[in-house]
Amino acid sequence: VASAPASNRPTIQLTPGSTLALVGGGTAVVLVVGAVLVSMLLAVAITATSVAVCAVVLRSMLNAERKR
Repeated sequence: VASAPASNRPTIQLTPGSTLALVGGGTAVVLVVGAVLVSMLLAVAITATSVAVCAVVLRSMLNAERKR
């Protein structure tokens, strides 16, 4: 019976400390990416609101000019 060939790749030993570090690092990455995405969404919402306010003001000014 032939035995399986030995693998030359090193095996990774996960200790409780390294597992905790991996979970903590993953959590930090998720929080940072979430904060960046939320801030980008907020920036887009603020920009859209300001453009809408400018459009309303310009429309009001143009209508006021036409009525004169």
